[in-house]
Amino acid sequence: MQWNWKTIIEPFKIKSVEPLGFTEREERLKILEQAHYNLFNIKAEKILIDLLTDSGTSAMSARQWGGIMVGDESYAGASSYYNFENVVSDLTGYKEIIPVHQGRAAERILFSIIGGKGKRVISNSHFDTTRANVEASGAEAFDFPVKEAFDFDRYAPFKGNINLEAAEKFIKEKGSRSIPVCIMTVTNNSLGGQPVSMENLKQTRNLCRKYRIPLFLDCARFAENAYFIKMREKGYSTMPVTEIAREMFDCADGAMMSCKKDAFANIGGFIAMNNAGWAQKARQLLILTEGFQTYGGLAGRDLEAIAIGLGEVLDEKYLQYRIRAAQYLANSLLKNRIPVVVPPGGHGVYVNAKKFLPHIKSLQFPAQALAVELYLEGGIRGVEIGTLMFGKRDSAGNFIPANMELVRLAIPRRVYTQSHVDYVVEVFAELAKRKKSIKGLEIVEAPPVLTHFTVKLRPINAAGVGGRRKLKAELSD
Repeated sequence: MQWNWKTIIEPFKIKSVEPLGFTEREERLKILEQAHYNLFNIKAEKILIDLLTDSGTSAMSARQWGGIMVGDESYAGASSYYNFENVVSDLTGYKEIIPVHQGRAAERILFSIIGGKGKRVISNSHFDTTRANVEASGAEAFDFPVKEAFDFDRYAPFKGNINLEAAEKFIKEKGSRSIPVCIMTVTNNSLGGQPVSMENLKQTRNLCRKYRIPLFLDCARFAENAYFIKMREKGYSTMPVTEIAREMFDCADGAMMSCKKDAFANIGGFIAMNNAGWAQKARQLLILTEGFQTYGGLAGRDLEAIAIGLGEVLDEKYLQYRIRAAQYLANSLLKNRIPVVVPPGGHGVYVNAKKFLPHIKSLQFPAQALAVELYLEGGIRGVEIGTLMFGKRDSAGNFIPANMELVRLAIPRRVYTQSHVDYVVEVFAELAKRKKSIKGLEIVEAPPVLTHFTVKLRPINAAGVGGRRKLKAELSD
């Protein structure tokens, strides 16, 4: 049935519910103090609307829960693995299918094999854990987003594309032998969840083949990207999303996936490729650190849930609803003069904190300050994508600001309703009334890697000169 009505309804009905975490403002203030103004440290039961991530937070379907009940928990050769392998192979067309417990495990294994000192990994944009795993191997990570990606107010259909001209210039300067792989993140999570066009993927494939560089997809949100291609790219409007997804995978030599996103699973991932040599080394590392090659750190029931979810996510009624939900949130925020990245991506909305709070300097972490105020005002948890997440350190340990200050509102799949979204908009509208009173933050304690996960902060006026001197000394040690 073709859906021609103006209202796009959820293509599912709710069968099970859980209570939300209602709190009072004074309680939330104490919670923030105890959490050192790091939203990762807040207990989930104290969150009303949790938009921290869309990873592992989906509502699984009745079919997935049924699959969990019949999962084969055999240590080796479980039937659930072969169900999983067949689904992933049919989806991607790749021969070597390796399960892992989540996406960052796939990253660690891949870059342990092909990374190392003197190597350079290029991408449209690495996300935080991808970059961290590249650098942990001794290699360097380089991003080549298109110019319009940082013009958050400008509409462009495929802001997730890689800048081919800049990438080729870099390849020529550094030499292709130092570049073991090109990673295309679809959709581009770091820069607003923006999609990559099929044309750009094909041109990237041609560029990589020219210089004999393998091309891998970071495909956690491949179905959303495929649906954007169907919506926005000439020649794809009548093509089934399943075929578009396969064409995307055909452009690459392999893929990594966190199945906690577009497979609706609460845990799991995979590496898929055609390179038998790399696959053999990957399986050796898998057995050493994750588990045997037919379970990869997962229970059989998880493999069943992933296999079912990879089919469900390609339902075009679901994808239409998913993309429209993000558009609804973005449009509602814009009507209330809340600046967001346009057009909105598939898995969430990114609020431009630098534009919303221009009085807060980058080194006072405006995106984190906005995320903190969002929780204080309404019990809503988002995540900072700015200097805490992507800022670099100089030799003295001081932060060099990132070129963006965003608050990501990641929408869990099949979890919240329109009234929840309307509440989020209402809270932002209240914040807008007092935004000039919002103050920045400063670091009390910060680890050198993936700082944003465990950093301790305080309001900028909470520490005197002595406190700032102590912090500078800690960062220098």
